[in-house]
Amino acid sequence: MEARQSVMEETGGDSNYLGAGALERRMNMKVMVAIDESEGSFYALKWALDNLFTNKGIGSENEGKVFLVHVQQKINHYMPVPVGAGGAVFYPAPVVADSVQKAQEQISASIISRALQICKDRLVKAESMILKGDPREMICQAVEQIQVDLLIIGSRGLGMLKRTFLGSVSDYCAHHAKTPILIVKPPEEHSKKH
Repeated sequence: MEARQSVMEETGGDSNYLGAGALERRMNMKVMVAIDESEGSFYALKWALDNLFTNKGIGSENEGKVFLVHVQQKINHYMPVPVGAGGAVFYPAPVVADSVQKAQEQISASIISRALQICKDRLVKAESMILKGDPREMICQAVEQIQVDLLIIGSRGLGMLKRTFLGSVSDYCAHHAKTPILIVKPPEEHSKKH
């Protein structure tokens, strides 16, 4: 209690004051943000940049770093596609699968490019990676490999039924990631627009 009172007196009663050590840790953090095509993931990125990284002065960069991770679903080249009521099955030609894969790579590059630009605009160092596989597992593996201080994931706001059948990346990571995780929910008016 005395230490808190001392800080309150030194800061003129500012309860939002971060001591020098806490501010230094905050500015030197290694933060991973999972990015996908949803506006919720970009809201989470902006939230992280605005709340965890502070500029020391105009034109200066933070010492911390953001690791942007985007995960593409693996494409099954031999995925059966049912056609017609008779249950006939069509296996897409490799050309179709290659075309889908190229389109997926272009979309991923666009998503990462947008995220990197947001970091650059806020003068925060960023690295990006595009992984292939199950997003839940790949994000947790990337967290372990890079040894980040915090994982940030946007909330899509799936209803209970969808979350039950589809699974939630944020739920999975909250239980399996070996680092603290922050799930950022967009404000109510933001989620209604998207």
